[in-house]
Amino acid sequence: MTKYNKLTFLGTGDAMGVPRVYCDCKVCEEARTTGMNRRYRSSVIVESDQGEFFIDGGPDFRHQMEMLKKHRFQTMLVTHPHFDHIGGLPEWADACRWLGEKGELYAPQEVLNAIQTQFPWLQNHIKMKPVDLENGLALAGYHIRAWKVNHGKNGYSYAYRLEKDGYIWVYCSDSIDLSEEEQKPLYGLDLLVLGTSFYHEEAAFETRSVYDMVEAQELIAKVQPKQTIFTHMSHDVDLRKDYTLSPDIKLAHTGLTHSLK
Repeated sequence: MTKYNKLTFLGTGDAMGVPRVYCDCKVCEEARTTGMNRRYRSSVIVESDQGEFFIDGGPDFRHQMEMLKKHRFQTMLVTHPHFDHIGGLPEWADACRWLGEKGELYAPQEVLNAIQTQFPWLQNHIKMKPVDLENGLALAGYHIRAWKVNHGKNGYSYAYRLEKDGYIWVYCSDSIDLSEEEQKPLYGLDLLVLGTSFYHEEAAFETRSVYDMVEAQELIAKVQPKQTIFTHMSHDVDLRKDYTLSPDIKLAHTGLTHSLK
């Protein structure tokens, strides 16, 4: 597959990743051996003929860069300021310091504010660039729109709708129980990347923060993207198992690539 207009999944796991340190379930044990279910914290890289950018950089950032054999990059888009999505920013900032190059971090202003509170020195090495929620932004030839989505008990996140050369897709890693208004940007998509931490989560709804696959399929039936990829998966999800999903739905794995055209 050509690198142009390509999406690569560097991490497909939930906040704890897989295997979980304390766990000896079948999925975690498999992840420790053959590694099919090994999941780093959710992150992707988008490449086009006009550039590249990451979406999120969690605590597995350094390993993900090593997987890519990549020693530098310029641009990252961040969905929200939870540790599993920003834990790698200090390592990126340190790389920028050593290389003498300032990176560019894009996110809505409230996300930038939270990041600056947690890591006040980052702006010495990374330019903080607010995303205009009304007009969006342009990166690597994509026009990108951000909107706020419900993240359940964990507050809020942002999803991104990206369009280039007539191909439209959404990255929405952390959301649940989206309102009608929050669902509007999900219509008319070639691809929906959606976070689904469990196949069917039985915890009390008020304690939850991400769709499960059963709920996600109800959402998909409504908004009808041409293709869907589930990501942000916990150790509940076993890639060896057949979940009898629609042929238009696939489960992401580390290193999965998808053509954005």
